[in-house]
Amino acid sequence: MKKKALINTILLHALLLVVVYVFQGVIFPYMRIGGLVPLLLPIASTGVALYEGRYTGGVTGLFAGILCDISFNQPVGTFTVFLTFSGLIVGAIADNLVLRGFVTYYVLCTVVLIVSAFVQMFPLIISANAPPPQPLISTAIQQTLYSLILAFPIWFSVQALGKRAERMTSSGRAI
Repeated sequence: MKKKALINTILLHALLLVVVYVFQGVIFPYMRIGGLVPLLLPIASTGVALYEGRYTGGVTGLFAGILCDISFNQPVGTFTVFLTFSGLIVGAIADNLVLRGFVTYYVLCTVVLIVSAFVQMFPLIISANAPPPQPLISTAIQQTLYSLILAFPIWFSVQALGKRAERMTSSGRAI
């Protein structure tokens, strides 16, 4: 991919992440189901990594991770590191092993969301006053299911932006 095309693609996907961040941080906290807020940024970064490959996925994961770390009460850098590696790994899997379809996206989103839930629970699990694991696991499953419902519109957004970036780079136009 040419340098200009890569920059266009990253800028378009950064715009997507900002929109997803607004939904995750501003809108969905008022639309809680069972007290839960969905995790949307890991879903968006997974979609970008699957559709665009490991390099764009890694950069998008880095940006999504920074936004998650800003949003959540987590140790600094936890989601930044996790989503960067997640984007690189999902992109490498997409580049080398699997088809880039909706089923693959949905399975990879499920895995990323489960690991994200563990990343969120880890500080609670290792603390001296750790709560019993059953409520944490139940909450993680519920949050994952709630988030997966919203994977559908994010997938279509990622595909549309990917196709737009592809058209722009093939025509030689910049953003």
